[in-house]
Amino acid sequence: MLQYCPPFPDEVALRTRLAAVGVVPGKPFDPAMLPQATQQALTAGMADGQKQIDTARAATTSSKNNFGSRQQLGTNYIGRAVGAQTGILGNTAAEATYLPYQTDATGKSLDGTQAYTLRFAPGQLPPVNAFWSLTMYDLPQQLLVANPLNRYLINSPMLPQLKADRDGGYTLYVQSSDPGGAKTSNWLPAPAGPFFAVMRCYFPKQAVLDGTWKQPPLQPAP
Repeated sequence: MLQYCPPFPDEVALRTRLAAVGVVPGKPFDPAMLPQATQQALTAGMADGQKQIDTARAATTSSKNNFGSRQQLGTNYIGRAVGAQTGILGNTAAEATYLPYQTDATGKSLDGTQAYTLRFAPGQLPPVNAFWSLTMYDLPQQLLVANPLNRYLINSPMLPQLKADRDGGYTLYVQSSDPGGAKTSNWLPAPAGPFFAVMRCYFPKQAVLDGTWKQPPLQPAP
C-alpha cells in the first residue's frame, strides 16, 4: 500500500529507515531474506512497540486522540495504534467520542466475578446532540457477550424502559448474573470473566469534548 501513499514531509526519515530493512513501496517484503540479527531486532522491536501501545491503552480515558484524519493525528503513532486495536475505523471526536471503562472506581481491572453499579445522577446523563450507548465486550476477544436478555448495550433510546431512581437519576447494574426484580430492566450483562465496556457519545456536546462532563465510575457492589 505504501506505493499509493507518498510520504508526508515529517515521515521521509521514517521511510528511509524502513527502506534500510527492505520495506520499499511497491516491492514484496520477506523478513526471511534479512540477516538473522536484523530479524531478531525487528521481532524485539515489535514486542517493545506493543508494550508501549498496551501502556497507552491502559491510560486512555477518551478516544479523541485515537481517531481522525492524518492532519489531525499527525505522527501520534501510539495513539493511532491504540485506536486501531481497540476500535478500528472509529469516528472523529466531533462525530463520536468513545469513553472506555477498563477499571473500576478503585483502579482494579473489570471482571464478571464482581458486580458493579454505574449511576447517572439527576441531570447527568451523557450530554449529546444525538444519542449515547454503553456496550459490553469480553476480554481478550473484545467480542459482544451472549446473555439471556440478548442485550449487548444500554443506550439513550432505552431510557423509557429503564427504571429511574427516586431522585430521577439512573443506576445501571453491570454484572454476569441477573440482579432480579425491578433491577433487571437496568441490567447490562457481563461475562463471567474479564471484560471492558465503552460509552459512546454520538455528536457529543462541548461538555464531553472538553472534559467538563465526567463519566461516572463503575462502583464495585458490596
